[in-house]
Amino acid sequence: MEILARHPAGMTLTEMAEEADLTRAGARRFLLTLVATGYASQSGRLFSLSPRLLMVARTWLGGASLWTFAAPIMREVAGKFDEACNAAVLSGEDVVYVARIPGRRILSVALDVGTRLPAYCTSMGRVLLSGLAVDDLKTFLTQATLERRTPKTITGRAALDKAIDKARAEGFAIVDQELELGLRSIAVPIVDRAGRTVAAINVSTQSARFSVEAMERDILPVLRQAKQRVEEFFFV
Repeated sequence: MEILARHPAGMTLTEMAEEADLTRAGARRFLLTLVATGYASQSGRLFSLSPRLLMVARTWLGGASLWTFAAPIMREVAGKFDEACNAAVLSGEDVVYVARIPGRRILSVALDVGTRLPAYCTSMGRVLLSGLAVDDLKTFLTQATLERRTPKTITGRAALDKAIDKARAEGFAIVDQELELGLRSIAVPIVDRAGRTVAAINVSTQSARFSVEAMERDILPVLRQAKQRVEEFFFV
């Protein structure tokens, strides 16, 4: 872990073996154990520490989850619009909520920390997917189950790839009633010092309260300010 911490951009198996003075087989066992337990991630040939280790460290230091420290920032966003502000990370084909400041009730399903939602039809999922390595995104698009949740849900793989590419180019994603009719959400990525997308935050609202244009005009600038503050707190 200490060696990986000194290389935030990631290390290959060979590089790790050399620096740790281990055989390739020995280094591989350690790295795969860290990946399996969630303390490291693998993207192609590169291994790097995952946000889970930061959460553990913050919990040990302060007796609270890492996202507890982001809660005041998210609360400001939620209060400004009287809407929910959420944070999530990518886990397989889903996003997993790691923090939530409730707003008005807009979903028929209960949302809380630990809730899983499909990545392909959520705004946080789109920006998280846009941060994947090319091969990892290709695997997702090939294997993911794409169900039509509403008449507006994108289920075509080419169309989804285009939407993810748009989120990558613009630095945000708006999903309009693809998860549930009447629900719109806008999300931005949380990026670490190595330029990796490690989480996302969003604002979710009723379609009757904010148009897509109003979300981009009014909510996006506030979300981007919150993103910057969270990144500075976590990674600077």
